[in-house]
Amino acid sequence: MSSLSHAHHHQEQCPQCPTETVYDPPARVYEDYFHPQVVQIVHHVEVVRRHHCVPVPCHIYTYSSRDEYCPPFPQARK
Repeated sequence: MSSLSHAHHHQEQCPQCPTETVYDPPARVYEDYFHPQVVQIVHHVEVVRRHHCVPVPCHIYTYSSRDEYCPPFPQARK
């Protein structure tokens, strides 16, 4: 018997072998649709005011005074 006739032979109805129905799990086919979604991105900026001390020369003059008394005549050396 050829394989074709053998297969045909098994396809005939037999009263002792009732027809069964077997269901495969469903096959899924995906159709993807893309839609724009607004996403707000917040960029926080912190302003830092930095204060720096910068040396600036400021010249200050002080003075003092004193009185000095000299003898009226220089003493002669002996």
